[in-house]
Amino acid sequence: MSFRPLHDRVVVRRIEEDEKTAGGIIIPDSAKEKPSEGEIVSIGAGARDERGELVPMEVKAGDRVLFGKWSGTEIKINGEDLLIMKESDIMGILD
Repeated sequence: MSFRPLHDRVVVRRIEEDEKTAGGIIIPDSAKEKPSEGEIVSIGAGARDERGELVPMEVKAGDRVLFGKWSGTEIKINGEDLLIMKESDIMGILD
């Protein structure tokens, strides 16, 4: 199954953090926070402004981004956990 988000929404795959601290301590799953870094999987066409003109998206598929801790809606597509969020929920692109 394929999924294409509408308007100014994006599909993001979370990028998991290391399971060890710098000192070598292994962090159990229950103590981990969900990562707020991800990779854009797909994007919508963009939002419409007040005049009805299409405003293109600033992000593209493959971009690594930072987003808020509680951003987006969790979904499962083809057995993979993904997030759908608005482009405005993204704080920035990592270069």
